[in-house]
Amino acid sequence: MPSVLLVEDDPVVRAAVTRALTDLGYRVHAVGTAIDALREVAAAPSDAIVLDLGLPDLDGGDALRMIRGVTDTPVVVATARDDEGEIVRLLNAGADDYLVKPFSSEHLAARLTAVLRRSRSKGSYTVGGLVVDLDRRQATLDGRDLSLTHKEFELLAYLAARPGEVVQRAELLANLWQIPSGQDDQTLDVHLSWLRRKLGERAAQPRYLHTVRGVGVRLVDPR
Repeated sequence: MPSVLLVEDDPVVRAAVTRALTDLGYRVHAVGTAIDALREVAAAPSDAIVLDLGLPDLDGGDALRMIRGVTDTPVVVATARDDEGEIVRLLNAGADDYLVKPFSSEHLAARLTAVLRRSRSKGSYTVGGLVVDLDRRQATLDGRDLSLTHKEFELLAYLAARPGEVVQRAELLANLWQIPSGQDDQTLDVHLSWLRRKLGERAAQPRYLHTVRGVGVRLVDPR
């Protein structure tokens, strides 16, 4: 039974989320302040953390950076802030994923399952006939080695960690190329084009790499 530290200052929301996650098979410990969260992280590490940003004693972004100073436990940020720049800032500060309020307990549970799966990875991701080996830094397609550049491999691995999920352009640019939000250029498009060529597909007829215009990219199992 995975354990979750829930950091939420609203007692009604805290109780509701705790009850919902418990019903879904999680062991939940809930606190209402950043200081209590930091104490729990130090005293009793959890498998994952759900962190609200609107905390009474410390901004959640600052709490996130402090948490990252003592643990690499996966953190899902729960926020009412849907500004793209803010989201990129949080991901750069160490968040593994985020949810914009309001959200359902099922949606939260799905995100927790995803970050826990990534954190427990054995060193490779498999999506259809595509295998991305993180230890060897090698990708294969239907058993055939792919000759990828460093950035092509990083891009493929980043997408393979979240199969079927649309990953925003801003997130990819910030995390793989350190390009700030609002400074989008053709870097991502060029690398996607090269990667598609090596996967034997075209943008007009994608199999694995699907672009959601103006939003981002997702890697899917074509079978």
